[in-house]
Amino acid sequence: MDMRSRLSAALKDAMRAKEADRLSTLRLISAAIKDREIAARTGEEGATDGVSDEEVRAILGKMVKQRRESARAYEEAGRLDLAGREMAEIDVIEEFLPRKLDADETEAAVSTAIRETEATSIRDMGKVMAALKARYTGQMDFGKVGPMVKDRLG
Repeated sequence: MDMRSRLSAALKDAMRAKEADRLSTLRLISAAIKDREIAARTGEEGATDGVSDEEVRAILGKMVKQRRESARAYEEAGRLDLAGREMAEIDVIEEFLPRKLDADETEAAVSTAIRETEATSIRDMGKVMAALKARYTGQMDFGKVGPMVKDRLG
């Protein structure tokens, strides 16, 4: 089942179960995907035939990152109720993302990417990161992986 079908089914289930918070988050996801499709149709983003599952995963990853930043800001401001709402949205969004790699799997993926791209110096970091992003979008935190790759190549 593709991402769009899974999202549509989850949206219908949330409506039937009258889960207002979950439904709200699912509608936000759907709206973000539709915005991307409209941009693609008008030529802004280049693609013309809908949004692929890979693009949906990228959109969801961006949504999770935004909500983590918002939750952190709310916690610093003492608004734990709003931080909790952001974290609840993250839980719903992450249901549609692949499982996150643990530390050992991330290390192995970085080693494999360095070996496959034949990276030898820090100048090759872009190639390694591109290989990792192509294969592991939504499965690892690239903000943490970047310094790891830099240490290995530097």
